[in-house]
Amino acid sequence: MVRYLGGKFINIIVSLLILATATFFLMKAVPGDPFTQEKAIPPEIKANIMAHYGLDKPIGEQYIIYMKNLFQLNLGESMKSQNRTVSSIITDSFGTSFKIGFVAVIVSIIIGIYLGMMAALKHRKLIDNGAMTLAVIGISVPNFVIGAMIQYLLAVQFPIFKVAGLEGPMDYVLPTIALSTLPIAFIARLTRSTMLEVLTSDYIRTAKAKGLKPSAILWQHGLRNGILPVVTYLGPMTANIITGSVVVEQIFGLPGLGAHFVESITNRDYTLIMGITIFYAVILMAARFVTDLAYILIDPRIKLSGGIVKS
Repeated sequence: MVRYLGGKFINIIVSLLILATATFFLMKAVPGDPFTQEKAIPPEIKANIMAHYGLDKPIGEQYIIYMKNLFQLNLGESMKSQNRTVSSIITDSFGTSFKIGFVAVIVSIIIGIYLGMMAALKHRKLIDNGAMTLAVIGISVPNFVIGAMIQYLLAVQFPIFKVAGLEGPMDYVLPTIALSTLPIAFIARLTRSTMLEVLTSDYIRTAKAKGLKPSAILWQHGLRNGILPVVTYLGPMTANIITGSVVVEQIFGLPGLGAHFVESITNRDYTLIMGITIFYAVILMAARFVTDLAYILIDPRIKLSGGIVKS
């Protein structure tokens, strides 16, 4: 287990280094600089600003300085937000993104697994057809389209919810619906296809022959094996919901990290772009790491041998 965890940790570090390097040089490849649009700045003052942020140094030296700071967990100072570090911007704004993302993840898991189970139990019946129709729609329609539609219907035409802002629990409803539609659809389809296979397996027939209650067979024997593909999907799903809320946050006017990310790209705020990108990457890799561990714990057939997962 220690060797397996160590290998995973090394992979995460190497991946982050590659990502940080690629992001750094891509930012430098973009024409101009963060202060190009500010034409009113006198050349002498602009030269001082460039020197303050180290942008007057050769690109190789800038890269070495940035990587040294990164190893010290120093993401640098925002080039557009006065007297604010990238870390403070992430700390102050990520709470909103995390809350909405966390609610969307829980809703997606509960509703997605329930719909998938009902569809499998009522195979080729009305519930199955209805659930899979909703799943196809959820997978096909982007979350920002769903967000705009429900905002127009439930906040403009029928003012049940607020159009934008985040002041109370009810304000979480519309963003949660927009973010969770795709994961619900994907989880429902995964659960249905796996449960259909599980419910016809030999050990389920054996459990029925022993006289176990249908509910016990379903929850204790069927669901544990039926949700294994769902567990595999939970890692990237969690990361995608939390990091993919950029457009949804813009639609609903939420003070999350997505707004800063969009603004940083518009302003060419190099340090903020790279800092948020690396932060999002850490979330994604951490989610995948937790998913791997959860997969091992849920399925006892999976063993660790020499740091390699085997079934």
